[in-house]
Amino acid sequence: MSQKAACLAVFGTGSDVGKSIVTTALCRIFANYGLKVAPYKAQNMSNNSGVTPEGLEMGRAQIVQAEAARIPPHCDMNPVLLKPVSDVGSQVVLNGAAWIDASSQDYYTKKDFLFGESIAALERLRSENDLIIMEGAGSCAEVNLMANDIVNLRMAAKAEAPVILVADIDRGGVFAQVVGTLACVSPEQQQLISGFVINRFRGDIALFKNGIDWIEERTGKPVFGVLPWFKHFRIEAEDAVVIENSPRFTPGSASDPTIGVLRLPHISNFTDFDPLSELPGCNLAYLQQPQDLNGLAAVILPGSKSTCSDLQWLVESGWKDRLMRYRAEGGHILGICGGYQMLGTWVRDPDGIEGTAGSTKGLGLLPVETVLKAPKTTTLTDFRWQGICGRGYEIHMGRTDPPKEQSLMTVDRRNGIDCNDFDGCRSEDGYVVGTYMHGLFDAPEITQHWLNAIGLSQVHVDTQHGPAARDQAYEQLAEHTAKHLDIEGIIRLLPQELQERLR
Repeated sequence: MSQKAACLAVFGTGSDVGKSIVTTALCRIFANYGLKVAPYKAQNMSNNSGVTPEGLEMGRAQIVQAEAARIPPHCDMNPVLLKPVSDVGSQVVLNGAAWIDASSQDYYTKKDFLFGESIAALERLRSENDLIIMEGAGSCAEVNLMANDIVNLRMAAKAEAPVILVADIDRGGVFAQVVGTLACVSPEQQQLISGFVINRFRGDIALFKNGIDWIEERTGKPVFGVLPWFKHFRIEAEDAVVIENSPRFTPGSASDPTIGVLRLPHISNFTDFDPLSELPGCNLAYLQQPQDLNGLAAVILPGSKSTCSDLQWLVESGWKDRLMRYRAEGGHILGICGGYQMLGTWVRDPDGIEGTAGSTKGLGLLPVETVLKAPKTTTLTDFRWQGICGRGYEIHMGRTDPPKEQSLMTVDRRNGIDCNDFDGCRSEDGYVVGTYMHGLFDAPEITQHWLNAIGLSQVHVDTQHGPAARDQAYEQLAEHTAKHLDIEGIIRLLPQELQERLR
């Protein structure tokens, strides 16, 4: 390309106000205009991650946005990924590879270096695309963090990107969110903010017109629109906040069979189960407090960013006893990644990868033990489960070797390279299975195979499932957003030559 791509930023008045959703919508809307669009988030903090075609790791939200833009994901779209392992420390993934484990304090000493790396990634994206939709992180007005900011207004200024500020009316205080954000930033930063989107509105939008007028008169900036709450389609969530207040499962209360997922303290990649949540005639429940598991069709132990710590939590909280009783009474249990490791006899950490070196006793439901060790495995993996083909991805530290006669799957390719390997393990009776495979339920045939195995053959998996269902949802999101936002007004924020291409 003869010149760099334009940039447009989507920032928020706080966490979980809808930045990711608006960014995803704009990626699909401008892709539908015929532009080559790429998402970008300099720094993401999430234990939901995925693998690029190059075998590198990046935030799952930017993979979703790349799918919406109809382009392959690349780690330049998320050069810095923080994966929390404790309340004060994270693994830092830089340019797709695990770099360091750092405390919050240590991380901030490296911000200037990471800002430079993030700018370099953005420049590479700008050299290959027409438009970059930049997503911010949290609130863009955290005054105590602004001096070392690498993802919000400092980055927007560097990219000369007009900013759309998203506010969430559902949580209340939307006027204070908007005006308060502007009051917390400098006059120069206020100039970067071009207008607002009000998200998650319920009720009659016409009744909010005086609210729009007040915001526009008070700030001198336009409201580009009010997005109503949607329920007729689903977009993958970035933050675990969406599952933190999941309703408690009560045995016998649901007319349809229910699959339970344990809400581990360090849960990762819970988006693995989104395809299950969309199945007609089946419920999915996230379980937080120990409870009776009788009546569940199956229990899933999900991925974890801190397997040993979460194993201890299972014991101390009382969940282990509940799981063992459920297993003894003929319950089906599936473990994925960290959950698979927990199902074995031991998780050994000789090098202290998760903290203090040592070994943690597992649940003992599968005849495997895990040794945590570097380097991290990050692969796109083609596999077969009893002859049924699927494609998933692996992100894990360590190795787990099952007895060959009890292995679950045959692995045919990793990152496009042919291999002859095995993954996962099953108990002798087949009621307990474990695998490293994230994205397991993206393939409708694999999902149906597992449902049949747990006695839910009456639940039918449609072909509009997994990636196909996600693509349909991106179109629905684009239609919903274009209906309620002033897209022409947003186009006017872009450079003149790009405006002309869009008209």
